[in-house]
Amino acid sequence: MRPRRPARTPRYIWQLPEWPNLTYDAAALAAPLAQVNRAQGQLMGRMAELGLAQREQATLQVLTQEVIKTSEIEGERLSLEVVRSSIARKLGLDIGALAPSDRHVDGVVDVVLDATRNFDQPLTADRLFGWHAALFPTGYSGHICITVAAWRLDASGPMEVVSGPVGREKVHFTAPPAETLSKQTEAFFEWFEAAPVGDALIKAGLAHLWLVTLHPFDDGNGRISRAVGDMALARAEGTSQRFYSFSAQIQHERKDYYDQLEAAQKGPLDVTPWLNWFLGCLLHAVQGAYATLAGVLDKAQFWQRWAGTPLNARQTLVLNRVLDGFEGKLTNAKWAALGKCSADTALRDINDLLARGVLLRLEGGGRSTGYELCTK
Repeated sequence: MRPRRPARTPRYIWQLPEWPNLTYDAAALAAPLAQVNRAQGQLMGRMAELGLAQREQATLQVLTQEVIKTSEIEGERLSLEVVRSSIARKLGLDIGALAPSDRHVDGVVDVVLDATRNFDQPLTADRLFGWHAALFPTGYSGHICITVAAWRLDASGPMEVVSGPVGREKVHFTAPPAETLSKQTEAFFEWFEAAPVGDALIKAGLAHLWLVTLHPFDDGNGRISRAVGDMALARAEGTSQRFYSFSAQIQHERKDYYDQLEAAQKGPLDVTPWLNWFLGCLLHAVQGAYATLAGVLDKAQFWQRWAGTPLNARQTLVLNRVLDGFEGKLTNAKWAALGKCSADTALRDINDLLARGVLLRLEGGGRSTGYELCTK
């Protein structure tokens, strides 16, 4: 979907007299809330068993996915390696060779990191303006010059969200008039900074919907609203460490996401259906973290199993490289290349690990004999 200008204005929740007093049925949400809280507790407990380095790798993996997917929802594809390198630089993590920096990618990374790492800092207009400037460093969205680091002006008419080909557009939503944004965003910030009434996860869902409804910028509203939602989730969890990507799950459920937003913005101020969907999507994101972090968790489990086995530095180095996603079959020649040693030294390392049971010999023989890690 893309912003477009005018058309007729249907009745939206922001036009109702009681706006922005969003309501919900707490009893109806009790069960899904309990499921999410339980899943979050289990995930955090599992991650607490890992060492610091492994938690940092997990966070790097999840934040990389978050940056890529929040952009992909808007139809923009970013390079995995460039995003990963940008996050590693900003977090001071050593991941080996880094991809060249990209100003646009760095901007998206800055927004996601500020929202999650500095979740306890106040949310203000200036902070959102900084995020917006980071998303649009050139002042352009594609080939269109937009108002950056300021609320939209509606110079060409009301802000509408539409889809479809030119001439046959479907209007999904019309945002509040630009002249009301200063007062409306002030009310939002005051509510966001106040202590939550009820479960803090509910507040995250309300914040996401509220800011999307205001649609305060010419472009980037979805990404900024998701960042504010992630900030609220970090506050609810009380930690800046991210072990699941909500944007990745939203991307997976993209059609439902837009359908639920549209229905909520055209419905009454009782937004229980939206919150029910939000919690369900959040539950799927938390549960899906185990698949996303499988490599990190497998690596932790491997080293826990072999913690008492004496290994030399070269063996540790090569085994970690294999655990990080080594492609193809591990052979004597590849061990020598990874360990920067002679073929004879590589063979001694391998035979030692075979004797200890750390490595298993694959079927076949000769110079192409392959090996694999013993993970059971």
